[in-house]
Amino acid sequence: MNAPLNHPLPLLDLDVLRTFVAIAETGSFTTAATAVFRTPSAVSMQIKKLEDILGRSVFSRDARSVTLTTDGEMLLGYARRMLAINREAVAKFIIPDISGVVRIGSPDDYGERVLPHVLKRFAQSHPSIAVDVIIDQSINLRRRMDDRALDITLVTNSYKNTMAGAEVLLTEPIVWAGAKGGSAHLREPLPVSIWEEGCAWRAGALDALGRDGRNYRVAYMSAHTAGQRSAIMADLAVAPLPKSFLGCDMVELTTKDGLPEIGKYSLAMFVAPDASAPVKAAADHIRATFEVFKETGRF
Repeated sequence: MNAPLNHPLPLLDLDVLRTFVAIAETGSFTTAATAVFRTPSAVSMQIKKLEDILGRSVFSRDARSVTLTTDGEMLLGYARRMLAINREAVAKFIIPDISGVVRIGSPDDYGERVLPHVLKRFAQSHPSIAVDVIIDQSINLRRRMDDRALDITLVTNSYKNTMAGAEVLLTEPIVWAGAKGGSAHLREPLPVSIWEEGCAWRAGALDALGRDGRNYRVAYMSAHTAGQRSAIMADLAVAPLPKSFLGCDMVELTTKDGLPEIGKYSLAMFVAPDASAPVKAAADHIRATFEVFKETGRF
């Protein structure tokens, strides 16, 4: 039987735990520092303080990576629960008790990559608001907004031709993606994986190939991002993707590889003009998510 302690256990600082979770989720002290609005040196001092309190190392660090130790993995579960309880408690006092339903539309690519993170955090801060999601092509989502079947929708469009009334959340380059070590870009005609008509990435890529006079064939067509990735990873084709979508097994192909520059696209948001309080709260949450992405490069 363990002898009782003669002094109270130390209290863990929630601000330090927030930094700890940010490092665990990003795998980087530098990226986490940006996310929690601190300098890298301040973040390092926070983690040292945490490890001194616990008497255990929570991260294994080398020149290339930061990973959780066994003790760090155990702490991560506690830290997330403590932060969630803190958010819930504080929200009861400073966030209005808003309830209702928000109908959100998104293209497949962002519905797969971004919305799960957005909705998870939104559910934590606004547990009384239910969210219904529809995934579709941008042109169809815009029609649903016009028909008042959606409260908020994200759409992708040409950088030069943003839809009237849209609020631009993000603008970034579209690049040619190929398999790392692949040879699809060397074939004639060029095998291309693209979306269906109405996709801004497709339009930009085909315009670029036309201007360059490059022969190509549509070797793979899918309305879903997962399908495009499959074609790239199998080295069946190259595909136009936003630069931030490149995975670790993909490379950006440039003019040095014989492919023309495509240009940029924008991601925009439409919000119903008569938006209710729950809709406004969801829209604000989406805006904040993309502001963090522009600062950190992570959702």
